[in-house]
Amino acid sequence: MTPELLLKTAIVPALAYLHERGIEDKLPARRLMLAIALQESGLRHRRQVVSDGSESGPASSFWQFEAGGGCNGMLTHRTSAPIMRQACADFNVAPTPAGLWEAMRYNDVLAAIAARLMIYVLPSMLPERVELGYQQYINAWRPGKPKPATWSANWSTADNLLKGAA
Repeated sequence: MTPELLLKTAIVPALAYLHERGIEDKLPARRLMLAIALQESGLRHRRQVVSDGSESGPASSFWQFEAGGGCNGMLTHRTSAPIMRQACADFNVAPTPAGLWEAMRYNDVLAAIAARLMIYVLPSMLPERVELGYQQYINAWRPGKPKPATWSANWSTADNLLKGAA
């Protein structure tokens, strides 16, 4: 998957879906969503890669959601739950952590909806600078093994793509 294709086929449709539910489609949200997908999966893995190199880890989608973590959180958080549960219904997915986790492995729009909601529930404004973007990523995703050395390049890739699309 290329960043351009993820933006066109998943992020833009997800943000259009959420816009109909009162969440604005903003360039900083697009940039952060794309940077996080690049950071989490490199857009190469829809399932978490484990130490033996196999894609059998507990996280699913380009945004690497775990059933008991992000999936459960988006289905139970007071702000995101009504929207995430409606998205599950609209996409014919069981509104359970396991149902969402399984579906988002191949439903990039549903995964992008969950990713935007994960950012939306943060108390901070959408970031405009790379270091603030990294902090929001850490606060929302709480990665077990953060890789700060790769964040700037992922942010730049997202930023440059969106500046070119504007």
